[in-house]
Amino acid sequence: MVKPQHNKHNLNELQKFKVALKGLMLATKSEAHFRFHILAALIIITAGWLMRVSKTDWLWLIAAIGFVLIAELFNTAIEHLVDLVSPEKHPLAGKIKDISAGAVLMASITAAVIGLVILWPYFCSIFN
Repeated sequence: MVKPQHNKHNLNELQKFKVALKGLMLATKSEAHFRFHILAALIIITAGWLMRVSKTDWLWLIAAIGFVLIAELFNTAIEHLVDLVSPEKHPLAGKIKDISAGAVLMASITAAVIGLVILWPYFCSIFN
C-alpha cells in the first residue's frame, strides 16, 4: 500500500512554507538544469551589481530570472508526474515532456533577450 502524501489542508502556514522549501531543495539537489539556471542567475545578479543597474532594470532582471526558474520547476514537476502515470514509453507522454521542455526554452530565450537589452548598454559604457 502506498503511503498517502501530506494533506496540504491540514498544515499550518509554517509547515506549508517548509514543504515548499523542501521542493526547492529537492529540485536543486536532483535537477542539473535547475542548478544551471541558478548559476546563470548568480552570474546575471553579479553582473547587474557590478554594473550598478537601475532599480527598474533590476525589476526586469529579477522577473526574467524568476520566470526561468519557475518554468524549470514546472517542467520538472510535469516530467515526474508523467513518469508516475506513464512509466512505460508512450508517444503522448513524450509529447508532454517535449512541450514542457519547450516552455523552459522559451522562458530562457525571453530572459536572455531581456538580459541583453538591459545589460548591453551598461557593458558598452564600460569600454567608452
